[in-house]
Amino acid sequence: MIDIRLLREDPDTVRASQRARGEDEGVVDAVLAADERRRSSLTAYERLRAEQKSMGKDVARAQGEEKQALLARTKEVAAEVKRLQADADDAQGELDRLLRNIGNVVEPEVPVGGEDDYVVLEEVGTPRDFAAEGFEPKDHLALAEGLGAIDMERGAKISGSRFYFLTGAGARLEMGLLHLAMQKAMGLGFVPMVTPTLVTPEVMGGAGFLDHHADEVYRLEADDLYLTGTSEVALAGYHAGEVVDLSKGPVRYAGQSTCYRREAGSYGKDTRGIIRVHQFNKIEMFVYCRPEDAQAEHENLLRIEQDMLASLGLPYRVIDTAAGDLGGPAARKYDCEAWVPTQGRHRELTSTSNCTTFQARRLNTRFKGEQGNEVAATLNGTLATTRFLVAILENHQQADGSVVVPEVLRPHVGLDVLTPVR
Repeated sequence: MIDIRLLREDPDTVRASQRARGEDEGVVDAVLAADERRRSSLTAYERLRAEQKSMGKDVARAQGEEKQALLARTKEVAAEVKRLQADADDAQGELDRLLRNIGNVVEPEVPVGGEDDYVVLEEVGTPRDFAAEGFEPKDHLALAEGLGAIDMERGAKISGSRFYFLTGAGARLEMGLLHLAMQKAMGLGFVPMVTPTLVTPEVMGGAGFLDHHADEVYRLEADDLYLTGTSEVALAGYHAGEVVDLSKGPVRYAGQSTCYRREAGSYGKDTRGIIRVHQFNKIEMFVYCRPEDAQAEHENLLRIEQDMLASLGLPYRVIDTAAGDLGGPAARKYDCEAWVPTQGRHRELTSTSNCTTFQARRLNTRFKGEQGNEVAATLNGTLATTRFLVAILENHQQADGSVVVPEVLRPHVGLDVLTPVR
C-alpha cells in the first residue's frame, strides 16, 4: 500500500506511475475524494463528540424544562455522532479498498510499458556453439528422461498436467542446488528459514498477492488459507505488527519452501518439461531495511543472483523489467534470464524486487527511526529454484546425452557427471 501522504502531496507522481503501469490513473482522484470525505466526517464527529461529552455536565446541573431540553438535545447529538462515525468508517473502508488498487509507485528509471518493453542491462557469458561441436543439443526434458531424472508421465497420472517427479539424478541435482544456494546465503549473513506454505488472507493480501493476481493463487476454502507461490509471502508476514530491530543494519532471511502456482491464463504455454509448472522448490532471499537503504540492498541482491548464475557456468542477461510487468508490490524489478539453447532465447531464472514500504505498510512492520516508529522497506530475490535445472541440463550437456555437473555443485550432488540410464 502506498503512503496516503504521498498521494495527497504529490498526486501527479502517482498518476504518472499508474500510466507507466498501464493502469487507471482515475483511481487517484477517487482516493483523494474518499480521503476528503473521511477527514470531513472525522472532523464533524470529533466536534460533536466533544459537545456530547460536555453536555453530560450541563444535564447534571440543569433542572426542569431546561434539563428536558438538554436531554432531548443529547439524544439528537448521540444519533448524529453515530451517523458520522458510520460515515467515517464507510469512507475509511472505501479509501482502503481504493488504495489497494494502486500498485507501488515505480522508480523513475523503470522502463514504461508491458512485458516486452524491458531494457537489457547486461549480457554475461557466451552460449555454446553446438554446431561447431558437431551435435544438435537436446532439450531439457529429452536429456532428463535419458538420465532418469524427470518423470512427467507419472506426475500427470497422479496430479494432472504440469506436475512431475524428480527422480534419481534429477532429485540429487535439485537438492544439491538448493543446498548450495542456502550455504551461499548463510555465508553472506542471511538467516536460513524453512517457511510455512499455507498463510492467512491477511498475510497473502498484505504481501500484495491478492490485488490483481488472485487467479494465480491456490485457495483452501474450507480453511480460509492460501498456498504460497514463494516464501516471500511468509517472510513478509514474519514481522507483521512488529517493530523490527534495524539498529545493526538490514535483517536478511533466506527462505526455503515448496511453491504453488495455478498458472492461470498460461494454457498452451511451455507445456513441455518443467519450465512452467504448478509446484516447485525455491530458495528466496528476503530483506527488511530502512527505506533509504533499499536501493543499495536491491543492487546487492542482484549481485548475489549474478554470482550464483556465473558459478554454475550459465550464460545469462539482466533485464530491467518494464512498469506494466512489475506486479503490484514492486517499485523496480531486475530479472536474470539464462540462455536456453534449444529455445534459442533467454528464460527467467531469478528476479529481485524492491518493494520499498509497500508490503510493510500493509502488514504494519516498522522500525525505530528518528521520527519514532517508521515503516520499513522490504526486498526479495530468487537464489535458486527448480527451473535452474532446465538451464543446467541444456547448457552442460554432452554429445552422448550425459550432463557435466558444474564444479561448484559437485560436492552437493555427489556426482561429477550425470550419465544416461542404460
